[in-house]
Amino acid sequence: MKNCLLFILSVTLSVSSVAQVQTNRNEKIVTHKTKTKLVVGIVVDQMRYEYLTRFQDKFGDGGFMRMINDGFNCKNNHFNYVPTYTGPGHASVYTGTTPKYHGVISNSWYDKVSKKYVYCAGDDTVASVGTEDTSGQMSPQRMKTTTFADENRLFTQMRGKSIGISIKDRGAILPVGHTANAAYWFQGKLEGNFISSTFYMTDLPNWVKTYNKSNSVSKYMKVWNTLYDISTYVESGSDLNDFEGGFKGKKTATFPYDLKVLSAKNGGFDILKSTPYGNSIVADFAMAAIDGEQLGKDNITDVLAISFSSTDYVGHNFGVNSKEVQDTYLRLDKDLERLFNALDEKVGEGNYIVFLTADHGAVHVPSYLKSVKIPAGYVNSTETRAKFKAFLNAKYNSDELIESISNNQVFLNRMKIKELGLDLHEIQDAIVNEIITYNGVDKAYTAYAMTNMSYSSGIEKLIQNGFNQKRSGDVIYVNDPATISYSVTGSTHGSGFNYDTHVPLLFYGNGISNGSTMAYTRIIDIAPTISSILGISLPNGSTGQPIQQVFKEN
Repeated sequence: MKNCLLFILSVTLSVSSVAQVQTNRNEKIVTHKTKTKLVVGIVVDQMRYEYLTRFQDKFGDGGFMRMINDGFNCKNNHFNYVPTYTGPGHASVYTGTTPKYHGVISNSWYDKVSKKYVYCAGDDTVASVGTEDTSGQMSPQRMKTTTFADENRLFTQMRGKSIGISIKDRGAILPVGHTANAAYWFQGKLEGNFISSTFYMTDLPNWVKTYNKSNSVSKYMKVWNTLYDISTYVESGSDLNDFEGGFKGKKTATFPYDLKVLSAKNGGFDILKSTPYGNSIVADFAMAAIDGEQLGKDNITDVLAISFSSTDYVGHNFGVNSKEVQDTYLRLDKDLERLFNALDEKVGEGNYIVFLTADHGAVHVPSYLKSVKIPAGYVNSTETRAKFKAFLNAKYNSDELIESISNNQVFLNRMKIKELGLDLHEIQDAIVNEIITYNGVDKAYTAYAMTNMSYSSGIEKLIQNGFNQKRSGDVIYVNDPATISYSVTGSTHGSGFNYDTHVPLLFYGNGISNGSTMAYTRIIDIAPTISSILGISLPNGSTGQPIQQVFKEN
């Protein structure tokens, strides 16, 4: 009880930063308490932890290194579930729980009720705002729990604002939850604008219209060359290799890239998503939002959720060991510095908190790993499905037992199984025994096991944390390490291996301690930590714990 009271006291004190002034030893200390006016959450899409250390010597002092040197660095931070995808990642960071509870089990998944695939942020009951395209038909309706942004809105009687911003719709929508004032995402193609949906508003605010009309995005349609001399990029592989995708219209995936010329064959403004300039656009818009929404201008705490998605697009295209990925992170470092300087100016240093993490990591390109004799490989999903259906047809004399095979899960036709008088658990076990024999498959488990067993460690625990009883499949299988269903160029993610689960977690600002820890922390601990600093309720489904080392002792 005593330790609990001490921790509560520490959290309460850390809500405010205390500046102490003592003119002489006989005078009382004068204290001035500063409330946290703004929480800025930054999620970097597809950021391996090692990027912080691999590129550290080339970072400046004002971006990543400002957070590391003056804030708190959780060096052993991991996702505690699978799959490690963008939608579940963003939801878990802000809800403080796993897909088992918040329900976002993937970016898209097979819905067992409607018998169709659904998108994590899709909502056909709302309309687009800012575009005629259907890309605005989005909302957080499929996320089952609150985020800390929701809890802040409730705590402040809806006076504290919540704004989400990203290139990707799901990166903007899921973090700020169900009560957000707004979420904005980038509409590329021939438009190059930020848009929203009628879930939030019926018309874009004037500051967004002004930003869109300024056509400032067009300035990034230029030549993408390396920020520094490419010969100094010794932390990444050669520029010309066999492991990168590249852009349509350019024979090699090598610098420089004339984006204006290449845009015609690469989706118009969409090409910017796969360059570091997509992150620059998000930073520009975030700074415009601070002014436009007057964030952090009073003593009611606001939340600004920023997701930098271009790192993911670049990683998927070029791979984690590419010059392009390195240049993207060096340029993101500059964008972070711009953002932090704007926060100092507009909100005031000491008045805000920033945390930075990622929604998942990524695997080295397996074809590259194989070239240096590290076990890795590819699986052909189409061939696996055909082989698997043939097995069920031969064993049960029916080709209607499967409804879907997706996200490394098998969804069975339970009505057909009942109609044929078959035993569901026996079929699940038979599938596990069959699929475990396939090349590239390492492990397989039934939904019955995930529901009825309790796992305390290993991949089994990660699967169980990502297993939602109403939404997940009948069988879940795991590929071998560095074995993916993907092209032979570029990187991907989704597994429970360290290359996908180990991501940065940095805290900086009001009430944050200065230091680092090698203690194991989890992505689901972020929301409880921020909630405790603010003194608000934890998200209603939160299963994480506050990271006590983060709190500054007063």
